[in-house]
Amino acid sequence: MSQITQVSQTLKQLLRQQQITYKDIAFKLDMSEANIKRIFSTQNFTLQRLEQLCDILHMRLSDLFMLTEKQVQQISQLTAEQENQLLADPKLLLIAVCVRDAWKFDEIIDYYDIDKHQCIQLLARLDKLKIIELLPNNHFKSLIAQDFRWIPGGPLEKFMEQEVMVKFMAPKQNEKWLFRFYLRGRYSQSSIEIIQRKLNQLTKEAAVLNQEDADLPLNKRQHIGLLMAMRPWEPSLFENMRKQRGDSTT
Repeated sequence: MSQITQVSQTLKQLLRQQQITYKDIAFKLDMSEANIKRIFSTQNFTLQRLEQLCDILHMRLSDLFMLTEKQVQQISQLTAEQENQLLADPKLLLIAVCVRDAWKFDEIIDYYDIDKHQCIQLLARLDKLKIIELLPNNHFKSLIAQDFRWIPGGPLEKFMEQEVMVKFMAPKQNEKWLFRFYLRGRYSQSSIEIIQRKLNQLTKEAAVLNQEDADLPLNKRQHIGLLMAMRPWEPSLFENMRKQRGDSTT
């Protein structure tokens, strides 16, 4: 990802947190909203324009670059202690997931049975765990990368396997699959590596889309679960019919 793209993403996140729209920026800079949208879509930022945007955000240009650098250094994997503390409190885990999915403070307390004081306390705990950076006026910045991974065999992975994935694969009566496909076969090692590369690329693209959609209001976004898995495996139905090597035949 280029540096200007990283700066653009940080700008969008800060504008979203302060609920500043392209229309607001256009009014303050005496420009058309279409022109502002074009600047962001093409990432055609001059230093003067960046400084103007920082003035609107009530911050210095150096602060923007510092926050962008921190954004690049996001956490790709939690520690076992962080995972255990999240699992010890379901509401803390919920807030962490909301932050990762770019929910605003008001959206969290409007959607879930969590009052303002409790939400502030939970955010403070996430800040102490170094999972978010708590900012003034109940704003916050996630320190977790979009494509972060659980510790292999760690607390969160075990929780997901036992509590989430089983229920995910058994939808309620009124829940429909948007897509479901099962594929099996026998592949060479080179083919397996190609499939793995494509799956990894898809996870990165999904993470980028989630980040881009964070600019939309909550009622324009839908909860979606995406499960991808790949491992050597044969159904037990077939496995039980394997010929036992070493058995004597007559």
